[in-house]
Amino acid sequence: MIKQRICILFLLFYLAPSGRAEETPDLMLAKVFHQHVDVTQFWVSEKLDGVRARWNGTKLISKGGHIFAAPDWFIQGFPNMPLDGELWMERGRYEDIVSIVRQQVPHEGWKQIKLMVFDLPAHGGIFSKRVEAMNNMASEINSPYLAVIEQFRVDSYAALMDKLVEINKQGGEGLMLHRQSAIYQSGRSGNLLKVKPFEDAEAVVIGYKSGKGKNTGLMGSIKVRMENGKEFYIGSGFTQKQRQNPPPVGSVVTYRYRGLTGSGIPRFAVFMRLRDESSQ
Repeated sequence: MIKQRICILFLLFYLAPSGRAEETPDLMLAKVFHQHVDVTQFWVSEKLDGVRARWNGTKLISKGGHIFAAPDWFIQGFPNMPLDGELWMERGRYEDIVSIVRQQVPHEGWKQIKLMVFDLPAHGGIFSKRVEAMNNMASEINSPYLAVIEQFRVDSYAALMDKLVEINKQGGEGLMLHRQSAIYQSGRSGNLLKVKPFEDAEAVVIGYKSGKGKNTGLMGSIKVRMENGKEFYIGSGFTQKQRQNPPPVGSVVTYRYRGLTGSGIPRFAVFMRLRDESSQ
């Protein structure tokens, strides 16, 4: 039964139609924050649990180069300059966001979404200048579906941690740090850092282990392979619905963990979400 459901999910997941942009956007990607970083050299913003998107002046494009089927009324009033941001609803609604933006035809669900802008990739200036430009843009925006993420400062590592605790208590995912003097550059950079209470990573699903007790007849855990080839099981973090319809073999999942064992296996791994290929 589980195998039949997996096959159906696989077909729905990988055979869904998807528009492609002419090229994949060159996005700036974050590295993980470390305590020795001088936080006074960075702007700080909340890390939103949404779907990354690039507005290229005419279209919304995903991280993987898919064109989002945003309705014309959604993008009306967007500027003709490139914007880097996150398609977002509110904290804790990631799955709902994905279900809306992955559909390949425009629909009314987009009324719940906003593009939250956190950078201007074509601006050319340092990030402090880009913050100024984004704030000016915010005062001129004539769209209910476009907003600018608040950028703020902290004066110490302790203050940053206090802010992280505050955001987490409110249901937020974490914080992002942009180096004030950095220009926009594609690829992973130490000029953009993410701060979260847990580390997270991605792995490919390669198998399953059957459940026991209340999960008898359902998926008990998924077997995954890390990028470095190491394999392990993830058995927590799943809803009963997800245990009935587990992530397909070959799909990519995101999990969180607390450090690594001596053999390099993530400790206390918890399933977070299935990566939706059509919105990446």
